[in-house]
Amino acid sequence: MTETRKENEGTAVEAGSLATERFTQSGKLAKLDVPKERVSQLAGELIQAANDIVVKHEVTYEEYNALKAWLIKVGTDGEWPLFLDVWLEHTVEDVNSKERPGSVGTIEGPYYVPNAPEMSTPATLEMREGEEGTPLLFHGNFTDTEGNPINDAQVEIWHADAAGFYSQYAPGLPEWLFRGTVKADENGHFEINTMQPAPYQIPTDGACGQLIGAAGWHAWRPAHIHIKVSAPGYQLVTQQLYFPGDPHNEDDIASAVKPELMLDVKGRQDGQGNQVEYNYVLAKENESK
Repeated sequence: MTETRKENEGTAVEAGSLATERFTQSGKLAKLDVPKERVSQLAGELIQAANDIVVKHEVTYEEYNALKAWLIKVGTDGEWPLFLDVWLEHTVEDVNSKERPGSVGTIEGPYYVPNAPEMSTPATLEMREGEEGTPLLFHGNFTDTEGNPINDAQVEIWHADAAGFYSQYAPGLPEWLFRGTVKADENGHFEINTMQPAPYQIPTDGACGQLIGAAGWHAWRPAHIHIKVSAPGYQLVTQQLYFPGDPHNEDDIASAVKPELMLDVKGRQDGQGNQVEYNYVLAKENESK
C-alpha cells in the first residue's frame, strides 16, 4: 500500500536532499573555470577569517568538536543549499546585481524547480479544489530601460501554500502546485491568478534548525512570491516579492527583503480577494548603470 502523508509530515532531511539533488542537476557548475589565483585568494581569506575567529574568541576544543559535528550533519541532512541560500546568498546577489539597471532582484532560495508548466496570460496557477487562502491577482507590464514595451517576456513564479509548504519539497502536494511559467502578451502585459502565500519557518528539524535553536535565533521568513523574469536579449532578474504588514519583513532570517520588493496590495473590485500590480524594467544584455 502506498504511504500517504500530509505536507506538514515532511522532514528537513527530505527537503534538503531534494534541494541538493536539484542543485547538482542544475548545470550551474557546467561553466566553472576559476583561475587558481582566484581560488587561492577566496579560499585563503575564508580559511584565515575562520582562524581569526578562533583566536579572537579563544575557541575551545569542545566548541571546535561541536562545530565539526554540526558541519558533518549539514552535509548528511543535505542542507548546504538551505544554509548557503539563507545566510550567504543575499550578499552574493547584492554584489552581482549592483551594476544592473532596472528592476531590483534578490535571492533565488533553495526551492526553485525549472521547467514549470507554460501558460499564456491571463493564467491561473495549479491549485487544489477548495484551496485555502486569499485569492490574488498578480499583474503588470514589461518595459526596457527606455520605456519601450517588451513583447516576448515571461514570468516564472513559485511560492508556498497557505500552510507555508512548497510543492515538490513536501509530501502530499500536487507536483506543480503554485508553480508556472507565464508568457506576457504582445504588449508586455501579464496577469496571474494565484493565492496569497503564508509566512513560514525554514525547516527546523535538521542541521540549520539546530544552529538556529543553539543561537537563539528565529526561523521565520515573511510571506513572499518567488519570481524570475526574462526575455531574449535581456538580463534575467530573480526576485522575492513581499507583503506589507508581515511581522518578519524587518527581521527576515534570510535578510532578503528590500523596499523595492514590497507589494502594494489592494482589494479587487469584484470582492474576490486581492490584487497587486508590479511592473518590470529589464536591462538589455551587457547594459549597466
